[in-house]
Amino acid sequence: MAGGKLTPRQKMINLMYLVFIAMLAMNMSKQVLSAFGFMNEKLTDANISADNKNAATYANLATKAAEQKEKYEAHNEKAQKIQALSLDFNAHLEKMKQDLLKDVEDPTNYESMDSEDAGNEYFFKGEKLTEQGQAFVDKINTYRDQVVGILGNDYKGLSENVKQRFDTSEQKAADGTQPWINNRYEGFPLITTITNLTQMQADIKATEQEMLTAMVQGQLEGDVSMKNYTTILIPETPATLQGNNFKGKVVLGRYDASLKPHQVIINGKEISPENFKDGGAVLDFPSGNVGENEVKGKFIFMENGKPVELEVNQSYAVVAKPNSAVISADKMNVVYRGVENPITISMPGVADNAVKATAPGLKKVAGVGKYVMNPGNGKEVKINVSATLPDGTPVNSAQTFRIKDIPAPMATARGEWGRIKMPKSTLAKVTIGATLPDFVFDLNLNVSGFMFKVPGKPAVEVRGTKLDANAIRALNSARPGDDVMIFDVKAKIAGNSSYLLKKVGILSIEITN
Repeated sequence: MAGGKLTPRQKMINLMYLVFIAMLAMNMSKQVLSAFGFMNEKLTDANISADNKNAATYANLATKAAEQKEKYEAHNEKAQKIQALSLDFNAHLEKMKQDLLKDVEDPTNYESMDSEDAGNEYFFKGEKLTEQGQAFVDKINTYRDQVVGILGNDYKGLSENVKQRFDTSEQKAADGTQPWINNRYEGFPLITTITNLTQMQADIKATEQEMLTAMVQGQLEGDVSMKNYTTILIPETPATLQGNNFKGKVVLGRYDASLKPHQVIINGKEISPENFKDGGAVLDFPSGNVGENEVKGKFIFMENGKPVELEVNQSYAVVAKPNSAVISADKMNVVYRGVENPITISMPGVADNAVKATAPGLKKVAGVGKYVMNPGNGKEVKINVSATLPDGTPVNSAQTFRIKDIPAPMATARGEWGRIKMPKSTLAKVTIGATLPDFVFDLNLNVSGFMFKVPGKPAVEVRGTKLDANAIRALNSARPGDDVMIFDVKAKIAGNSSYLLKKVGILSIEITN
């Protein structure tokens, strides 16, 4: 188009081509900006979903830590520390996005967010960083180093992922290297900067999810592996009289009605598959001599296409007449401090009125063999049982139960706990409560007060179950996306205010509008 002498008409045609090419380039640029905006929307939606899933897993881990301290307490302590760091870092990023968008009239008009000035002025001042830019880099480095420190040597693979995700070291550039923040945020349109920050929030969610998966699933996979099962002999009756057939079944320690063994061999004989029932094998054979008799054999299961053998090595007693008590907790193998635990106590072949049971906190209630126990201090309680057999023979027996505290409650709003979302208008009216997720007893908890915290504002003490005037004033300063906290909830068991519950878990509420 530039060679030779051109006619006015040809010059006009060439100019039109140039204008057309420029328009195509401008249109492509606008499409790219919109693409980044749509990507930011998808990331934001994904982050909300990840938050909900992570919150449920955090709650599940906390419950497991309360119920199975030896297995999950250390995991839960690390998870809570990382959760607190993640909430703080995520809130910082959300505040950055709000500051960057404060002068944008329509945040959904992505094609208008093509200026580089907003990002450059926010992060850079000449060749140095602004206060906000330096705080951003410091926040990343602090989060990365503290999370890696908490994970320690137990999660080396996850630690490496965290280091890579939040790496702020020098970056490769056309003329060598340049600082990470310049490489990622200098000279970029505003919408790409917003999307980058949302992606970093997604990296936080991914870190939490991977951490929880490693802690919870890793432990659960170990728990449910066939190699971790044990066999238990369950007689049909507490004792078998001499001359009668023994009746009962052998089951696995982790009882699961859906389990079906590949093969069962007991005392050298194979059990017919038609006798496999409720995860075990039903047994029916002569009881043998008075005294202890052995039941030996193996359960064979198929796992990942390979047979896994579980040894059966149990024993049962054959007696001429009953000589021991049967004591069982109706709901659990432990008793809980602060509640009335139902206990059933009986002696085979002995009338209920001839059986006497004693223990601290134990009392008889209506019903055959029915008792309740309200244990006091200590780690264990022993129930002593005495009875007189019909022939006048005295029989004594005892059973020791572990005593556990009621697990820590969770603060609630609308019956939800953990991390939830709510408009300010709803939060201003909602009732704050407390609950015991998945606890074996249905206990009502009375709340008398709590602390309320809005980012950037002092914590407010509230008496009662709803936000008071001071708390609502603090709430009015919260912005959409801010996480407000309900903590230090004062809760008591209804009807038993003397029992001191464990510290109530924090409720985090994201303000939606």
